[in-house]
Amino acid sequence: MKRLIQPAPTIAGINVTPIIDVALVLVIILLITAPMISASNMEINLPEAQARSIEDEVRISVTIGKGGELAVDEDQVTPDALIAAIAARIEASKDKDILVVVRADETASYEIVRKILKDTRKAGAKRIAIATRQRGRLN
Repeated sequence: MKRLIQPAPTIAGINVTPIIDVALVLVIILLITAPMISASNMEINLPEAQARSIEDEVRISVTIGKGGELAVDEDQVTPDALIAAIAARIEASKDKDILVVVRADETASYEIVRKILKDTRKAGAKRIAIATRQRGRLN
């Protein structure tokens, strides 16, 4: 009697392990070479930046009322005493780059606001911001 030799069963699936290995090697090569390609060889010192909300930051508030009344934080001051009051608050703070926020009533004169901004700079403020209200908000 003759024995029949049966052929080996065919493999119906694809072995994906070598494909994944090659893909991972290509990704690693891309991750290593991409920063080298996109950056210039020029030496520079990048500026430092902080992305944080102004709400969390310690600051000095200068408030200008409708009639030109002035206040530094909670204390009302005269226009002549404004520079000294701001300078004292800057000197008293631990941070010499403290933010000074100028809050002016929308009916306040532009000339008064401009003078207050100049006086704030004379008092030694390095960072000055003007407070505004976002559109659509009532407060």
